Parts: sequence; C-alpha cells; structure tokens
Amino acid sequence: MTDAFLTCRKNVLLAKSPSTQIEGVFAATRARPVPEEQEALLQQCLEEGAGNLPANESVPAVGKVSLTLTSDWLEGSDLLMTSLSDLNSSPEITWCADQQHSELNTLASSELQDHAVAELARLPAEEAVARSGSWAAVVPQTDQQIAGSAGINAEVLNDDPAVLAWSLACDAEAVPTALPAGPIQAAVPFCPVPTEVPYHEILWRDWEDLSVQPCVLEQVSKNTPLFEFRVMSYNILAQDLVEQGLDLYVHCHPDILNWNYRLPNLLQEIQHWDPDVLCLQEVQENHYWEQLEPTFKEMGFACFYKRRTGTKTDGCAVCYKHSRFQLISLSPIEYFRPGLDVLNRDNVGLVLLLQPVLPEGLGLKAVSPLCVANTHVLFNPRRGDIKLAQVALLLAEIDKIARTTEGSYYPVILCGDLNSVPDSPLYKFIRNGELSYHGMPAWKVVSGQEDFSQQLYSRKLLAPLWPSSLGVTDKCQYVTLCQPKKRGRREYSRDFLLQFRFCDAACERPPQLVLLEGVTDAKPVWMVASAREHSAVTAVPKRHRSLSFLGKWCSGVIQHGLNLTSVYSHFLPQRGRPEVTTMPMGLGATVDYIFYSAEPVENKAGECGRRLYKDGALKLLGRLSLLSEDVLLMANGLPNPFCSSDHLCLLASFGLEISSL
Repeated sequence: MTDAFLTCRKNVLLAKSPSTQIEGVFAATRARPVPEEQEALLQQCLEEGAGNLPANESVPAVGKVSLTLTSDWLEGSDLLMTSLSDLNSSPEITWCADQQHSELNTLASSELQDHAVAELARLPAEEAVARSGSWAAVVPQTDQQIAGSAGINAEVLNDDPAVLAWSLACDAEAVPTALPAGPIQAAVPFCPVPTEVPYHEILWRDWEDLSVQPCVLEQVSKNTPLFEFRVMSYNILAQDLVEQGLDLYVHCHPDILNWNYRLPNLLQEIQHWDPDVLCLQEVQENHYWEQLEPTFKEMGFACFYKRRTGTKTDGCAVCYKHSRFQLISLSPIEYFRPGLDVLNRDNVGLVLLLQPVLPEGLGLKAVSPLCVANTHVLFNPRRGDIKLAQVALLLAEIDKIARTTEGSYYPVILCGDLNSVPDSPLYKFIRNGELSYHGMPAWKVVSGQEDFSQQLYSRKLLAPLWPSSLGVTDKCQYVTLCQPKKRGRREYSRDFLLQFRFCDAACERPPQLVLLEGVTDAKPVWMVASAREHSAVTAVPKRHRSLSFLGKWCSGVIQHGLNLTSVYSHFLPQRGRPEVTTMPMGLGATVDYIFYSAEPVENKAGECGRRLYKDGALKLLGRLSLLSEDVLLMANGLPNPFCSSDHLCLLASFGLEISSL
C-alpha cells in the first residue's frame, strides 16, 4: 500500500503542455520515443490481462501489483508534468516481480489471516512478461487477480500508469468481507473516487492562444516587438488552514492532505508552467522560509513575502525571475488599522514595481515598468464593508506606486483571491472603476458567496465608508498625492509670513471676505443651511440620522482610475457553464482573478453600466483555461490526487510594447 501510494504521489500530475513553447521547457529531459510495435505489444498484453474479465467481481487485497520506481525518478523534478510516452520510454521504470512478491508476502503476514497467507504463497512469481525496449512489465495471472481485475478499466491501464498505481493503492485498503476483523480494519477508512477516473484527462486544461486578436495582429503588422512574459496567481492552501478546517475536506483521503504529499505536486506544477511572475496566496510562513523560498531561488526567482498580521501563520508572496525583471520598488500593505471597525482584520497585500530586462541586441530600446499587486481579501461573506475597504486601500497603494510623473499610470497587473464572485458589486467596482455603495447591504458587496437577503436587520454600508483620518479619498488615492502641486507656486516658511502680519495689506479686510463665526463674527453659507435643517434632523432617531443627514453631504460613491479588466471571461461557451476557480464544500465558485490594465472603449450602450476595454500597451496573448463545476465533481472536487490545492492556478501570457528611445 505504501509503495503504491508513494508512486501515485509522484505521478498523479500528468498534464499536457499548452504550447510548444511551454513543452520545450522539458524537452531536454525526455528519452527516446518508444517504437510503435513496442507500444502495441504492451497494449495487447494489458488488454489480454484485464479486458476480457467478468465485471461482477471485486479485486481482493492479495494478488495486487505495486509499481516501483528507482530512486532517481522518485527524486526527479520533471516526472510529474511529463507525458505518457516519456514514462514508457524511460529506462528507469521497472515492474519488479521478485521484490513485489516479497512485499505482498510481508503485507499478508502482518495484516491478513492464515488462509490469506497460504493463498499468497501459491501465487506464481511471474506468469506473463511483456518486454518493451529497456523496461519489463510483469503481470501475474492468478485466478484471483483475473477475477478481480475487472474492477479496473482497461482504458485506464493503457492510458495512465499513475492512475493504475492509485487504483492499486485504493484497492489494497479494502479487506475481504470473509476475513475476520484484523489490524488493517483499524486504519482510516478510504473513500476514493472511482478508480476508472483518469484524472489527467478529466482535469485537462487547454491553453487559449489570444495572440490572433486584432489589436495584437495590428501590433505585429507594425513590426513592433513585444516583451512577452507569463504571470501565475495561485492560492496554494496553507497547511495550518487545512488542519484547522478538516470538516471542509471530508471528501479527501487524509494522505493527499499531507503537506509532504502536496508540496511536490505544487512545486512541479509551478515548474511546468514556468511563470516569470508568481503571485501566491495562503503561503504558510515556516514553509515559505524553509522550503518554498530556497526552491524558488534555485529556479531563478527573487522572492518577497508578507505574513498576515496578528496570530495568523500564512500570507502572500510575489516572486519574479531576476533574469526577466529588476525590482524598482516594493510596498507591503497591512489592512489592519487599530480602532477602525471597517479595517480590523489581518489581511495583507504586496505591490511591486518591476523593470523588464530586455535581451541584448535590441539596441536603443525601452519598455515601460510594470506594477504587480497581489492580495488575499477577507473571506467573511457578511463583512462586505471590510472587503471593500481593503480593496480601496490596495488600489490607493497601486495608485501611488504605478503613477508616473506625468500623472498617468504604468501598466498594472492585479492578482489575488478576492473572495468575491464575478458581477458582484465589488468585482464591478474593480472593473468599471466606480461603485455607489451607500445603503447597500454588506452581504451584497460579495453576492454569490452567501445570500443574507432574508435577514431583517442586515448590516448596511454607510457613507463615508472610512474616516478621513485614514488618509484615503473616495477616489482611492492618498490625500497627500491626489492634489498635485501647481507649477510656479512658491512655498514660504511660517517665520517669513509672520513678518507681514501687521502690514497695511494684512490689516485691510477684503470686501468679499466671508465672515467666519468666532473669527469675523459671521457664519458660512453651508452652516446657515445646516442650521435650517437641524430641527428636521433632530426629529430622526439617532441610529437613522446618518442615513438622512450624512447621506446628503456624503456621496457614497467610490472611484478609481486604473482601468482594469479581467483576464478571464468567467464563462465557458463551449460547455455553457461558468468557470470555477475553487470548490468549497462541493460548490464551485470563481473568487481568484488576474486583472490587467487596458484602454476603455467609448460605446453607446454605456447605460448598461459595464465598461468595455481594448488592449493598450499591455496586451493579453494567452491564458490557461479554467474548468466548470461538473468537471471538478467528476474528479471528487478540490483538492484531489491530481490538484493539491482547493484552488486552481490562474496563468496568463502578456506582451509589453518595446519602443525606441
């Protein structure tokens, strides 16, 4: 059981490359191709052994074959994301009958009864051997195994050795009902998905080439070069959060939730897709410093990490390849503000300004800096006000980092787990640049996670959402930066101005000066108006007074000017279903995003409230397709033996215009 399960752990990720460019990353590690006659011989052997068997019998625990890999393959970094032909052509893969026979005898002697041991002793060591090049497949053909092999789909045997190993590991957990209770029954009950499910086929994610878009083709026609790079956003599921919420993962076998199982899968998935910029959420601090950062540095990444405040043990990380980018500035963000109810949670973010490194030989060329932001917003569906305030604070930091001296913005890429679904008010605020929130139920800001519309006393969002002491305006800008200084304006010190306090010009009262109470014994116009309405306001109960009075003077509208749009459309037209990035408790939802800078398009249908965009200096060249809820259900949800997180990774390819100096 242990050998088979460890084998599955190193082989379950058999993915298909989205393009020849990504496939080329692992081309150097591949062995020679298997001749067609050898593959045909192997397939014939497997079909004779499993294809013509009765389908009404189950596989007994004895007589199973375990797949054993040499230590070189177990320690390799390229096996998980390779193809089936690579597995077949590798000289290191063997099926060892003698060692297997010994292991099964040991298992039987410790866990099964005497009659099972006797049955195992009669098992022939080798009855059918299929030779294929440099590796041998040993297939024992006992009566018990022939009868039991009907439980495994022959197509799985032919297509997916990793799933075969997983199936054998699953079936080895089962004890024949005829046996009395033994030590094996005290183990954790195993409830796997059906063994005939080929994970690597069900969870196939296609690469969508978007370089044929008109804006990109126009750029190519002008012979303008592009600086191409890939960005990945991935919530990798902190191990502490797994152990604190095991009730969320009752569908998973405990072994696939183990960090020692999950870590190799996560690392090799990242290595396969080979991003140039990597944004991670739910990164546990000790795992980052002890395992992730050293590994990423060996892969050529420069890494930055920000742990959540308080007692939380996870945080966000941003990594970029130092061969492709250089760091200009780094700004970690803490959303927690003491004394503010709207910012009293421990979520964090990171904002980086990166300078792309152009290859040599381009001459006098230049490319714009790139602003990359990563965050993980509060989950609580009832506190949409906190989510909105956290996003506003993040956008204010992006506004500060990405703003140019001319007042425009460098290209921006915003990644993260926003815990908000598409077309929710929070999503629309990021995409459309404006949200009228005053009087809105707090749960509606993240509508789609949960619906609290039936509650009689739901929390309402009031204006202003945060106090002025925060230093952030309703345009998601810092107060010190939102009002640029006028050119030619001079600054004078206090001591210099005090020299003129008794001069003739200072002692003369301007005829149009508005009198101020306590200063010039008069009230400004707005105070007179407020006095007239004071009697009406005092008639309103205090708990409703902010709605009737403050709402009149506060607009309750927040805006930003970053012009962001989503990499994904959030809908799969070929399947007629929405995209899914996570699947808590068996319910699929999209909460992870990659937003990027684009140019708004003027359209006559602007009344619908949805802003249209086209690519500008930053062009979207491709993306890794997402999956639908029904597909993930077929694979037993998330996480599963194939995907080691409860989120899917997001991957996009971009191009930045390279201009002449």
